[in-house]
This record gives sequence, structure tokens and C-alpha cells, in this order.
Amino acid sequence: MTDSIMSKAATMEIPINSNGDTGTLPEDDSLEQAAKLQWSLDEKDLQQVMVSGPNLNETSIVSGGYGGTAEGIIPTSSMKGPAVRYNAEFNKRIPVTGLGSNMHHSSSSSSMSAEEATRGVAVEKLETMKKWGLNTYKCTKQMISERFGRGSRTVDLELEAQIEVLRDTKRKYENVLRLARALTNHFYNMVQTQHALGDTFADLSQKSPELRDEFGYNAETQKLLCKNGETLLGAINFFVSSINTLVNKTMEDTLMTIKMYENARLEYDAYRSDLEELSLGPRDAVAMARIEAAQQQYQTQKDKYERLRSDVIIKLKFLEENKVKVMHKQLLLFHNAISAYFAGNQQQLEQTLKQFNIKLRPPGADKPSWLEEQ
Repeated sequence: MTDSIMSKAATMEIPINSNGDTGTLPEDDSLEQAAKLQWSLDEKDLQQVMVSGPNLNETSIVSGGYGGTAEGIIPTSSMKGPAVRYNAEFNKRIPVTGLGSNMHHSSSSSSMSAEEATRGVAVEKLETMKKWGLNTYKCTKQMISERFGRGSRTVDLELEAQIEVLRDTKRKYENVLRLARALTNHFYNMVQTQHALGDTFADLSQKSPELRDEFGYNAETQKLLCKNGETLLGAINFFVSSINTLVNKTMEDTLMTIKMYENARLEYDAYRSDLEELSLGPRDAVAMARIEAAQQQYQTQKDKYERLRSDVIIKLKFLEENKVKVMHKQLLLFHNAISAYFAGNQQQLEQTLKQFNIKLRPPGADKPSWLEEQ
């Protein structure tokens, strides 16, 4: 009997009269307080629920009922805001997790755009690798055919003769550069030895009164030789620097263009041979499309080959003129400086350096200053 009354009290509706007051129930006062607590919502919290967040279908309100915890569901289809769970016992709002349709749509669209961008980059890389592989295959096939004498190659006898002369000249100039550097190193060591020997003679002239004059003459001679040697070293260093620029920069730049020209020649012959093979085959629709594509590729390679050939001819011409001008000046400098030094003509040696605008660096000039080291 008591259980049925409690169950009935927990589920029954609370009657409200015309004045808005709840009617009296014959049950316990705690049941009445629990019912009042269940349906009493703070007006401020209710306004926050109605104003905040996206649409919700329902909001759960939790209250402590008689004999345990019970939940009431209030439909809130007209309310806007995030899902909120009310705990009547502590009068708090607890947000319920959920995602709006706009956020879901934006995230899905951004992921789709990122996927499309990644796919586009992958397709582009694949096309590049495909073209590179096809070009490498054709060039390798052409190279093997030329080595075994089965394929034909484009030959410019005059240009190839000039290229061979340039390579031979570069090898000889590299040998001159190597020997000039060796001469510079040996002569530098000799000058340093003369400098040390002059200091030793000067010291002995102070400590040996009976040989003061003899040691003094030799000290002065070694110092003079050391000074002239440093002047000659300046001329030789200038000679070495100019030869190095000519060999390792000017000639090397021309040889790089020649290498590009030779690669273009190989590609041109490879696509030319491919076009000739297709031209000898059948003439159906598929074959004609392939022939047309091969013709376009052949024309592109031909234009590239002719352009680089023209560049090589121009660079060879300017290189020859520059080489003659540079070597004429440097050989004259080398001859005059060496002759003046070994003839003991100090004035002629200094005049030679002034003639070629060579300025000697003072001792220790190669070392950076303390400000540059900071």
C-alpha cells in the first residue's frame, strides 16, 4: 500500500489553480518540496538557454526525486543554443557535447580541398617523372646506337674542331697554372729564408765586433734581395690570379655551354630517329596522331639545339679574343718582372709593377682586422 502511494506520488502531475498556486496533497511535505524543486527554473538561466548556441531538440533537467534521481525532459524545439543539462540540486548548467551543421560542412569542405591539392601535386610529379623517364630512355637508346655504329648523329665538323682545340688549350693552361703556383710557393719560401738570414747576419754584426762590417754587408744584401723578392712575388701572384680566372671561370663557363649543347644534340638526334621510325610505319589514325606529336617534340628539340649551337659559336669567338688579350698582358708582365729581378734592376722591377697597376700588399694585410673578426 505504501509502495503504490509513493509510486503514484512520484509520477502524478501537480495541480495548479487559477491563482497559480499548487494544490495541497495528502502526502509527505518532502514530496511537495521535491516536486516544486523539479519544476522551478531560474529565470536568468532559462533566458541564457534560449539565447545561446545552435538549435536543440530537447534539454534534460535533472532533479533529486523521492526515493532516487529522476530526469524530466522538456521539449525546446524553439530554443537556440548548445545542449544544456540542468542539475536542480546544485542549480548549475552542464553543456552537452555536439557539433553544428556549419562546422561539419566547413571541416568537410576544407578536407576535400586539401585532398584535391595533394592529388594535383601527385599527378604533376607523376607526369614529370613520366616525361623524364621517356626522354632518358630515348637518349640512352640513341647513345648506345651511336657507340655501336647503328645510329646516325648530327655532326658539325668545324664547331667540333674548335671545341677540341679549346679542351686541349685548357689542359695546357692548367699545367701552366700548376707550375706557376709551384714557382710561387718555392720563391716565397726562398724570400722567407732570405729574410731570416738577413736578420741573423744583422744580429751577428752586433755581437761580433771583429766581423761587424762583413756581417753588415751580407745583412743589407739579403734585405735588398728580400725586398725585391716580395716585389717579384706580387707580380707572379697577379700572373697566377689572372691565369686562374681565365682557366677556371672563363673557359669553364664556355665548356659548360658546350656540355649543354652536346646534350641538346643527343636529344635532337634521339627525337629525330624516333620520328623517322614512326614515319616508316603504318598511317592509320593512331599512328598519325603519334607522328604529329613526335613532329612537335622534334621541332622543339631542334630549336633548342640550334639556339645552343649559336651560343657556343659566340662564346668561342669571345673566349679566343679574351684569351689573346689577357695572355699578351700577363706574359709581358711575367717576362719583364723576372728579367728585372734576376738582373738586379730594382727600379725596372718597380716600374713594371706600376705599368700593370699592381699594388703590393704590406705584411699582414691578408689577415682580417680585429673589427672584421667580431
